[in-house]
Amino acid sequence: MFAGITTGARRQTRPAGPETTAARPPLVRELLLVTALFLVYKFGRQLANGHEARAFDNADRVWSWERALHLPGEGAVQHLLLHGDTLVKAANTFYATVHFPATVAFLVYLYLRRPGHYLWSRRVLAGLTAAALVLHITVPLAPPRMLTTAGLVDTAQVYGPSVYASTPDTDTMANQFAAMPSLHFGWALMVAIGMIMATRSRWRWLWLLHPLLTLLVVVGTANHYWLDAIVATALLGTVLYFVPAPKRPTQLPAASKRAVRRPSVPQNAPGTPPQSHPAPVPQQAPVPSAVSGRTPAPQLSEAVR
Repeated sequence: MFAGITTGARRQTRPAGPETTAARPPLVRELLLVTALFLVYKFGRQLANGHEARAFDNADRVWSWERALHLPGEGAVQHLLLHGDTLVKAANTFYATVHFPATVAFLVYLYLRRPGHYLWSRRVLAGLTAAALVLHITVPLAPPRMLTTAGLVDTAQVYGPSVYASTPDTDTMANQFAAMPSLHFGWALMVAIGMIMATRSRWRWLWLLHPLLTLLVVVGTANHYWLDAIVATALLGTVLYFVPAPKRPTQLPAASKRAVRRPSVPQNAPGTPPQSHPAPVPQQAPVPSAVSGRTPAPQLSEAVR
């Protein structure tokens, strides 16, 4: 029986999907392209430096808009993190170390296993990042950890680790006034959407925990406002609308998933004697007629007549 199952499983044919039909782009070209996009974004954010007054004015507006919209205060999330040093340090570490590696791992997986979804995801991430860069330059925004009105703790500076300098004017590696929108959340949401689209597992919806955890971290560490995540979601939705998605991988039909089994031989129930089958009765040769001495011809049935 097990041999029959194995044989049937080997005969299954998987329908061609995007992951098997799409051509994988050249690796060197993709590495150069992704690196160039990252450098443009990294240095483009620096253009927003030197606008400290505008950044704090925009922060006051965002804080007022959130209160007018009755959004929950960012302090409620931070209060949960400040219950213990271990938890707040874990949140700071997540903010500093998960953002880029998770996105890179996502793209590497798609490149190797789902080339069609890789091209789509790379285009969406590039479009989202470009739109975010425009807002970073035109709408500088101080994060809530710098806003006195918010009354929040700069958890990275107090508890560590921190990826930012103690003061924005001495930070040459990052633009601390590029809070709107939150690419931490935007990229995390795209990673979840991309994995849900590219995989078939019934557990794929658990990928949504990644952007949810990211949202709690960026808000709880006072690096972003709720509106930063909302704007990132709106930008991502706009990019997804204009960048057509590939077809999801199709599952095998239920009928084709059944393995081919060899017909089983009926067996006797335990404790019962084996059944005997009657032996075939040999046919007798025709007897010559006593009158004519000839062998009578076989009689045709009524149906044949």
